[in-house]
Amino acid sequence: MILLLGGKGYVGQAFQKHLSERGVAYESISRSQCDYTDKSTLAKLIKSKRPDFLINTAGYVGKPNVDACEIHKTECLAANAVFPGTVREVCEDARLPWGHISSGCIYTGRRADGKGFTEEDTPNFTFRKNNCSFYSGTKALGEEILTDAENCYIWRLRVSFNNEATPRNYLNKLINYDCLLEAENSLTHLNEFARVCHECIQKEIPYGTYNVSNTGFVTTREVTDLIQQYLLPEKQFKFFKSEDEFMQLAAQTPRSNCVMDNSKLLSTGIVIREVHDAIIQSLRNWKA
Repeated sequence: MILLLGGKGYVGQAFQKHLSERGVAYESISRSQCDYTDKSTLAKLIKSKRPDFLINTAGYVGKPNVDACEIHKTECLAANAVFPGTVREVCEDARLPWGHISSGCIYTGRRADGKGFTEEDTPNFTFRKNNCSFYSGTKALGEEILTDAENCYIWRLRVSFNNEATPRNYLNKLINYDCLLEAENSLTHLNEFARVCHECIQKEIPYGTYNVSNTGFVTTREVTDLIQQYLLPEKQFKFFKSEDEFMQLAAQTPRSNCVMDNSKLLSTGIVIREVHDAIIQSLRNWKA
């Protein structure tokens, strides 16, 4: 049985859907049911449920976007940087294997050689570099506290999307924002993310950190062109002249725009689609 923390959240719901569709035994726990952020409470929960694996999807993202994390810093720090350490301690005491949802937003740009960032590259969009959003800084700290964690997967999600018109969906955001920032990014299809993470458990691939992004990268204009081609032919998109204009008019904190390398994941035999193909299929099957 899989114990799922934060199952009511955006990512947690994707895991619930995936596990339910495949008939996998799991139990989703929310903080309203049980304050699992408390170490002793989480230990008692694990002891009573006796799961075979724990997935932590709990975290603080901010609504409607990461700008909110600049206001709610205490909650953001507790959920993204402190709580992963609590889960690590409890799971290692119980000798329970587990997986943690991290983020690719701890990077910005590309590597010096022009390639995407690998799991071996030191995060460059962090508090230590003093160039990041508060959200990205806390996610980087969350990974630091899991360095050398036993029997643990760290799964990095990167700008999620699928075919459902929800506020957290990257495609839906592009459709609804008044003006967009041109950038290049790796992206992750949310449903594939849940499936891939589950396959890591099923196939017992080596524990460690994995960039779970769709293969390749896209620019913002490439995505808007696909939206026009497959979903909204009459839609006109506006773009900021520069990142400086974006920061002056639309954002309170810097954004992570980065390209990631998923070769380590692919080397395990797990399959994930090319990013353009995943976007096109999502738009073709769009659910308003």
